Amino acid sequence: MKSTGLKTRMSLLLAVTLVLSCLGMEGCKGHPAHAASSGRENPADSALQPPPLAAQGKLIFDETPKYASAYVGNKLACNDCHLQSGTAAHAAPMMDLAGQFPMFNKRAGHVISLENRIQECFARSEAGSPPATSSPEVRGLVAYINWLSRDGVKGKAWPGRGLVKIPALNGDPVAGKAVYAAQCAPCHGADGLGVPPILPAVLGNDSFNDGAGMNKPAKMAAFVLHNMPQNHPGTLSPQEAWDVSTYIHTMPRQKFNEAYKHY
Repeated sequence: MKSTGLKTRMSLLLAVTLVLSCLGMEGCKGHPAHAASSGRENPADSALQPPPLAAQGKLIFDETPKYASAYVGNKLACNDCHLQSGTAAHAAPMMDLAGQFPMFNKRAGHVISLENRIQECFARSEAGSPPATSSPEVRGLVAYINWLSRDGVKGKAWPGRGLVKIPALNGDPVAGKAVYAAQCAPCHGADGLGVPPILPAVLGNDSFNDGAGMNKPAKMAAFVLHNMPQNHPGTLSPQEAWDVSTYIHTMPRQKFNEAYKHY
């Protein structure tokens, strides 16, 4: 019993230390992301509040394991990859996204709706199962994305859509391990397990599965290059972004459920 109590206290101490460390570096979460010049006010900076269904969708977006627990198989929230509640430029934002659907999805091999894309995220990035398109969770998320897209033009992408372009380089996992220790471990932990829900895990059962887009080094490198480390985003070189993403790609994580490959 003494050993168990000691382990619990040590775990809590580690969590507090990581959080305080991140706060001391201006925060590991919700940093002021690079703005895209769109001529529009960012909803995150607006006093305008979303209508009730969209507001519920924002809760699901920001705290997915809490508000969509039946469909989540890890401890990640949408907000962990789509930063600032989906409004940060070049962090796969939701801004004006609704007008891009329906679209052809190369991975699925067919045309998908926005609802289908949300299902895909639950099956892959959330390492869970896809909710029905008529479920309250999907309806809420669609309402929130529609709200973020309310001033958009059908078929016209927001200037900060997607991720930044990055040179095609060869990542070195050995060099990436050193980059991770210096730049990523203060928030995500030396073991990569983070402190969910405050600091997301980048490996293991609490992170995305191996079917997620972020499991591709090229996509993660583009995300890392512009957005990480969150206290000093944009300070890594393209090679460092490739190296650390390649290193993270070698880490263990959940397997994608092939029953959901249609998504």
